[in-house]
Amino acid sequence: MANGFPKQNRLCGQMRIAQLYKEGKRFMAWPLRVTYMRLQPEADRQILIWAPKSLFKRAVKRNHLRRLMREAYRLNQDILQAEPAIRQAYWIAFNYTDKEEQPFAVIEKAVRKALRKIKESESKEHK
Repeated sequence: MANGFPKQNRLCGQMRIAQLYKEGKRFMAWPLRVTYMRLQPEADRQILIWAPKSLFKRAVKRNHLRRLMREAYRLNQDILQAEPAIRQAYWIAFNYTDKEEQPFAVIEKAVRKALRKIKESESKEHK
């Protein structure tokens, strides 16, 4: 699979985001809070990346954190790939929760941990 991150993979729309936060499952993978929801197999996997203004007043810092989270996801999105015949679709929100900016290595480790946990929890449900 190519490691791109096209526009169709970004979760947008107030109703979709509200539905994700209302019906989705949550867990922490420090410094991220992850909310996810499984969709129909034919849907696209979409993610939302969020760094709060309440913690980072400067837009430059928020943009930098979002860029780091997006890159970590882009590089590790193949973790969620199941067998080629079965394509799982999810809505996933990554919320940055730490008050300090963490380096890319920490964020990437958290994203990898989150993606593995999503895959494991969904595989347990199907058994």
